[in-house]
Amino acid sequence: MTDMRRTFLWVVFTMSLVLLWDGWNKHNGKPSMFSPTPANVVAAGSAPGGALPAASGAGASAVAASGAASVPLASQTVHIKTDLLSATLDTKGGSLTRVELLAHNDEAEKSGHVVVLDGSSAHQYVAETGLVGITGAPNHFTLMSLVSADTELKSGVNELNVRFESPESGGLKLVKTYTFKRGEYQIGVKHEVVNTSAAAVSPQLYVQLVRNGDAAPGASSFYSTFTGPAVFFDKFTKVEFSEIEKRKASDVPDYPKTAASGWVAMVQHYFVSAWLRNATGEREFYTKKVADNLYSVGMVFGLGTIAPGATGTAQDVLYIGPQEEKKLQAIAPGLERVKDYGMFHIVAQPLFTLMSYLHSLLGNWGWSIVALVVLLKIAFYWLNASAYRSMAKMKAVNPRIQEMRERLKDKPQQMQQEMMRIYKEEKINPLGGCLPIFVQMPVFIALYWVLLSSVEMRHAPWALWIHDLSAKDPLFILPLVMMATSLVQVWLQPAPADPMQAKMMWFMPIAFGVMFFFFPAGLTLYYCVNNILTIAQQWFINKRMGVN
Repeated sequence: MTDMRRTFLWVVFTMSLVLLWDGWNKHNGKPSMFSPTPANVVAAGSAPGGALPAASGAGASAVAASGAASVPLASQTVHIKTDLLSATLDTKGGSLTRVELLAHNDEAEKSGHVVVLDGSSAHQYVAETGLVGITGAPNHFTLMSLVSADTELKSGVNELNVRFESPESGGLKLVKTYTFKRGEYQIGVKHEVVNTSAAAVSPQLYVQLVRNGDAAPGASSFYSTFTGPAVFFDKFTKVEFSEIEKRKASDVPDYPKTAASGWVAMVQHYFVSAWLRNATGEREFYTKKVADNLYSVGMVFGLGTIAPGATGTAQDVLYIGPQEEKKLQAIAPGLERVKDYGMFHIVAQPLFTLMSYLHSLLGNWGWSIVALVVLLKIAFYWLNASAYRSMAKMKAVNPRIQEMRERLKDKPQQMQQEMMRIYKEEKINPLGGCLPIFVQMPVFIALYWVLLSSVEMRHAPWALWIHDLSAKDPLFILPLVMMATSLVQVWLQPAPADPMQAKMMWFMPIAFGVMFFFFPAGLTLYYCVNNILTIAQQWFINKRMGVN
């Protein structure tokens, strides 16, 4: 029965290699074993927004862009700078086409900062708004005029307003005001819709994020986190780009078409953009394919009936920034869910809360990881001790088992009976080493996602040569330590009876160690500390039981 534990480890090892290979294929644009072939890259120069969103529901019909008249021949860009953001707005639609996060460095970018939104043809990712429901109404193709003077948040000023106005079109005039505040990643977006016609109208407002389906720049080939649209109503739903790509018109998405509350977002590793409206009111969610390898996620709101000469107003918030869990919780209900914890979110979130508390005491994320592993080892001490005692007993009787296997190798049934007799005599539970693995696995996997997904680890130093816990160890010392400690663990465990299996048990730590050469240092640090504590506990138990 000890082979059950080894079989389980083999399954985990094999699946890890399969998933890593699949991730490598997806990163390099090759077909995935688990999803459709990626769409072709959008041609350079295509309009970032593509066609307007289909605004069904709420009694309105979509309005298509009306050819050249809807698309101006030229537009201007407006550059905005605050203490946290460097943003670019386009007078075409008053759209937000580029956002740099000044507090987050990225050596791969010319600016030296993380770029989230980017309207360039290489990585199309923009935030757009406009009106639908009225023929000819201003939309994100409409050329607007900048009517505010200031474009930089000056010293001593806490708020910067940037105002755009559209010409009268379809009997409507759209005024869009962006409000940037000091110390905040939230951008207020106020829409004022002026009815310049002689009749009452009921337009709708759409807000959307449009992004290509590529992984975020700098994404790793050896592990992947979710990239794509997300919708929140009373639960959080991620929408894969591949799902949008293969969706038919008759298909029903996993999120509701309308809800009284909620928001939409584009998620990538560490960072997110999201359209938020915390006020209760009916809204329609949508995700759609805009062009080849270009997708949108958005919401449509009714503005009510606007009388002739009157103005309808809507206030929204556009968040563009890091996935800092505590701050996201305070901005909108459920917004912290954009942080990708995989399927173990219910376990991962408390672990991150505990690690954040340790960081508040220690002031260093690396030492917080070490302290967290120590606490988990203490919490699971008696469970692990039971498993290690079982392995120690197995190692003690291993010579007898090996001799018996050799003696009865041609009599498998008798061999199994003799083995069970030895286990009974020595009071060994063959499954004793398996149960702790199953019980602790959700915790270990959840902690893996915590360390992988937390932007707090990005560029966070630990000690000596580790200056960034989110990057690989530059000297490969931690992966080598992990490999060595894993080999020690194999030595402390009972050897398999099958010589080939015994060789493979020694090979597994080497294979895993090579993979960790490319993993974040924070993850490798966790496994190193865990291995060292495991070795100490196993050695202590083996010595106390007289097992060499």
